Amino acid sequence: MARIVIQEPSPTGGRRVRVDGTILGLAHSDRDVLEFLRRAGLPDADGLLDDPAWVEWRGGQPHDYDEGGLSSA
Repeated sequence: MARIVIQEPSPTGGRRVRVDGTILGLAHSDRDVLEFLRRAGLPDADGLLDDPAWVEWRGGQPHDYDEGGLSSA
């Protein structure tokens, strides 16, 4: 099971990010996700976002943060 879960885009945009069940925040870009992971102790997380062993993208397309699937990365 992936340690990092990026929830489906919210109706107002952004995706909730969880690590080991703890909510880290609402990301509006990959940059936000990487900052949350850095603060959680994963400073070299750049390569993890596309690794299904680490990250589970729920709902919508990976790297899309806005309602309707438009990427703001």
